Amino acid sequence: MDKCNLCPHMCNVDRKNKKGVCKAGDNVKVALASLHFYEEPCISLQNGSGTVFFSNCNLNCVYCQNYKISQENFGKEISIDKLADIFLSLQERKANNINLVTPTVYVDKIIQAIDISRKRGLKIPIIYNSSGYESIETIKKLDGYIDVYLPDFKYAIDELGMKYSKVKNYSNIAKEAIKEMYNQVGKVVLDKNGLIKKGVIIRHLILPNNIDNTKLVLKWVKDTFNDNVFLSLMAQYFPTNKANMYKELNRKITQEEYNEIEEYLYSLNIENGYIQELGEHEEEYVPDFNLDM
Repeated sequence: MDKCNLCPHMCNVDRKNKKGVCKAGDNVKVALASLHFYEEPCISLQNGSGTVFFSNCNLNCVYCQNYKISQENFGKEISIDKLADIFLSLQERKANNINLVTPTVYVDKIIQAIDISRKRGLKIPIIYNSSGYESIETIKKLDGYIDVYLPDFKYAIDELGMKYSKVKNYSNIAKEAIKEMYNQVGKVVLDKNGLIKKGVIIRHLILPNNIDNTKLVLKWVKDTFNDNVFLSLMAQYFPTNKANMYKELNRKITQEEYNEIEEYLYSLNIENGYIQELGEHEEEYVPDFNLDM
């Protein structure tokens, strides 16, 4: 952590004394660890996903639904041993997996916690749930530690990445990172109950007035991986955080936008994955970050 270059920002800062783009310090910071039932069906099923929500993020998405922890530094600092204990506690509560949410800026310490918890009996799959804005070097560190990669692919149009998330070259960086994830874990494998054991699930959140971006994302996924990965197309967008400062983002997606994307999805003949129904209470998907762990 004395020269942090865990993500593509390459801040090169000593996190004990200075904060980089993500604003994370030297210690792991967590806002919530709990059983989560709102993930994709192959992740949650009946028992739920053992989800650990890490504080701080290397993106600054103006519409982030978890902005309280990703941008406002809410959370509790814990030791590596405590993180290992959390993993084991979630397993004891019959969680299907350990789901690491926005883990990028703590990768080195998470690896240590996985080593400790595996020596103590951790056996369930580990999911790396990230923004997709990852360095290849960091993802390579995780080879052998992660069973399921769950990256976002937010933008196929780089101008949107800069406008809405304050990052350059998002598209190419995310594409190369996701390819490396696939190289490590291969095609999706489900057990007899439909629970994912290994593989890649690529998430994409549909943004209002940005249908062309979504179509480009879907086409890249199909052209690159065919049906060897799962696609999770999310319709849960609602204007929150700073989204009301952008006229085009200051509403939910419309039924017409949803129908157009759904039609395009089927035209690509993408067979594996999920498309979220258009709902009315999307804010219900946001967890209560109550420091329970």
